[in-house]
Amino acid sequence: MKKSNKLFSGKTLAILTGGGDTPAINSSIEAIRNRASFLGYKVYGIRHGWKGLLADGDVLDLTCQPYDGFYGGTALRSSRTNPFPSIKNPDNRVPQILKNLERYKIDVLVTIGGDDTNGAARLLHETEGFPVIGFPKTIDNDLRTRTLHHFNGKAIEAVVCPGFPSAAKGVMEYAARIRTTAESHSRIIVLEVMGRDAGWLNASASFGGAEMALVPEFEITKERKLVFLETVRENYLRSPKKSLVIAVSEGVRWYDDATGKVDVMYASKEVDEYGHARLGGIGAIIASEISNKLGIEARAETCGYYARSGECRLYDRRLTTTLADKVVDLLLREDYGQMPVLSHMVNFQELEEFNTTSIDMGQVGNHPMPKEYYNIDKFEVSEAYHHYLSYILGKPEFLKFEYDFPVVIP
Repeated sequence: MKKSNKLFSGKTLAILTGGGDTPAINSSIEAIRNRASFLGYKVYGIRHGWKGLLADGDVLDLTCQPYDGFYGGTALRSSRTNPFPSIKNPDNRVPQILKNLERYKIDVLVTIGGDDTNGAARLLHETEGFPVIGFPKTIDNDLRTRTLHHFNGKAIEAVVCPGFPSAAKGVMEYAARIRTTAESHSRIIVLEVMGRDAGWLNASASFGGAEMALVPEFEITKERKLVFLETVRENYLRSPKKSLVIAVSEGVRWYDDATGKVDVMYASKEVDEYGHARLGGIGAIIASEISNKLGIEARAETCGYYARSGECRLYDRRLTTTLADKVVDLLLREDYGQMPVLSHMVNFQELEEFNTTSIDMGQVGNHPMPKEYYNIDKFEVSEAYHHYLSYILGKPEFLKFEYDFPVVIP
């Protein structure tokens, strides 16, 4: 018998985005909106994350509206608002959230975010029973997706989140460009890259020619600092151009000679509603110590927001649509409290729904870069990580000036 209405006609699905922006959020919103509309949902967009469900609400109608998914960032805007009590804000604002969900007649909520945004959604589902689906998003790539990477007969638990592929390509390009300046001045450049607790993004600079890397997973103690500086000296002297690019995560814990402590460098110790302070400045500290202790000219360069800005790259574009296909499956089965993820690392052409699965949002958490991806003795990225990254970026991309001119003797 022919049905007169779509399956979910009369129902409303809302989308919100929280936390830091990525180049893939608009692509995620567009893909989820299109598929939800196909099922019959009216689709709303909540502006400024959880903040858009406080007070009187800030809600837009995305149904049958044009949307540019290639444009980076989020047209719904973002915030780091936490509806649950926190150190920054002890008030419980969940009743306001529930009131607005009812006022706007929202039946299902899809939250695009990292562990903080989706963690709040999980609590809302567990404590209030509201239907939610989490959608992964982070350039740090440290959201536990339980994605398997098979390398040399071994299965490594990896991560792949929308936003990371575009950001990784950006970091690769940034490192490739900065190499020419390092070579021109026979200089060491310390490239500081975002990454609070994990080195996934920073390590992608190796695809742009960065010879060394420091990641948050392995702290630089007093002893390791001495080894690191000696390794920098050796690599610099062996370099034909007498230059190096060293990629450093902003969250690297570094030994301070003055205090005798190992700690991160804070740009500001004021915390957001999820308890995070703003990091920054470690690149300048390391460059200064290289110059002072090795007598080799070193400068700091900060990649900053470059990695998370700009257009959605093609791998991300297809990844977001693939995971949105999985959202359809979850909606059809009314399987809430879940997050769609890629089950194992695949090439661009294999980004299809049959290579996805979903995990309970209570099992997400954070996942650092595995030890298999880093050579702790040489302070460099391993072959295993390059194999992992090749699924996303293909081959390393950086120019080389191959000529070697004869020296003139008078």
